[in-house]
Amino acid sequence: MDRHQLCEALRATGVPDAHYEIPGCPGGQPSLEGYYLAQREGQWIVGVHERGRREVLETFADESRACAWLYERLTDETSPSVRPTAAEMDEMLHDSEGIERRAQEQLEQALAKSRREARGGPPNGGPPNDGH
Repeated sequence: MDRHQLCEALRATGVPDAHYEIPGCPGGQPSLEGYYLAQREGQWIVGVHERGRREVLETFADESRACAWLYERLTDETSPSVRPTAAEMDEMLHDSEGIERRAQEQLEQALAKSRREARGGPPNGGPPNDGH
């Protein structure tokens, strides 16, 4: 996985752009708090930008391993969460109905997928593959 594929994967998973800064990743402004990916002197660095300071968490020899590590960190529900940005807080306070609607839609999609898988159908909703 390269950094462009990482951007796509994080967006597909629903990780907000504000939680990471990846070179060449189209989207919002660089985050003042969150994870970052950088290349320095032939090494790939993954770190956290917090309270105006950048701290290196891991260094990798190749882009793929750095991207995989960052993906796992950002999608692991047991890892410490990054605090919401001011804009995210404002959205939560003023668009609670929209957030609730989107959460309900995501729940319904997850339940439908779970039901299809329990019946033996493919996760994409197509007809079951019975080998014929």
